Amino acid sequence: MTQVLAAIATHALALVLYPGLVTGAMFGGLAEVAWMSATAGGWSWPDLPRRRPTPVLATVLVCSILAAVQLAAPFNPVPSEERSVVVAAVALAFTAWAELALTVELVAEPRLLLIVQFCWLLAVLGPAVQPETLRPQVLGNVLVPALLPLKVACGVLYLLCLPALLRLWPFAPPGDRRTRRRVDAARALCWFPYCGLFTTLFFSPPADNGLGLLRFFGITLIVAVVMIGVGFVMQRRGVVLARAVYVRAIAPYGLVVLVVAVGTSFFLR
Repeated sequence: MTQVLAAIATHALALVLYPGLVTGAMFGGLAEVAWMSATAGGWSWPDLPRRRPTPVLATVLVCSILAAVQLAAPFNPVPSEERSVVVAAVALAFTAWAELALTVELVAEPRLLLIVQFCWLLAVLGPAVQPETLRPQVLGNVLVPALLPLKVACGVLYLLCLPALLRLWPFAPPGDRRTRRRVDAARALCWFPYCGLFTTLFFSPPADNGLGLLRFFGITLIVAVVMIGVGFVMQRRGVVLARAVYVRAIAPYGLVVLVVAVGTSFFLR
């Protein structure tokens, strides 16, 4: 009974405080303010959401917390053997699927978003082909030279898909023209799990100490800053650039990554 209660307390701590809700909300809030300030041309305190949480926001909240506790973050209370990259991938996938299912009329490019979603899943699951493990921290620690091309290809595909999944592309839904923009709470909750999962999968896991903590959050922060920069360029260049990238580049490159994954699997058998 004591072990069960201790396990419940540990998982509750992970879900609510670290690396779950509180950590994700703080990281995402800072990233969202930075994104809005960059696209607005100057810093301004944005309006906070005033309405009750929608079904989409509630779904994103649960899924983002579930994905965050799967990360190889230092001092993560959830034991490493209980974490799974599939759980993180499915949970984050539901953040986009919930929006498509419940508010498809407000999604500017639903078909294109689904293509990007499937390419992102390929990037997440690709590194797990040969190691045959679903533990995120193990996948990040795989340094076999023969797997390096696949990891690099999947990492690039992951970063290409991320601006669309975070809705940083300039396809604004019709009628969304506020004079003072409000914080996108759903996107704010997704910043940390999306960027943190990239750090988990494509970098060796950090140690459970202060230096490891700085390393993990430093890399995750760099990924978020890069996404803000890429999204800013897309916003300035307009819909033409964004459509060209996601229509002409993502799907063909996803096929290349798939071929590399299959070839690597056969080569290492």
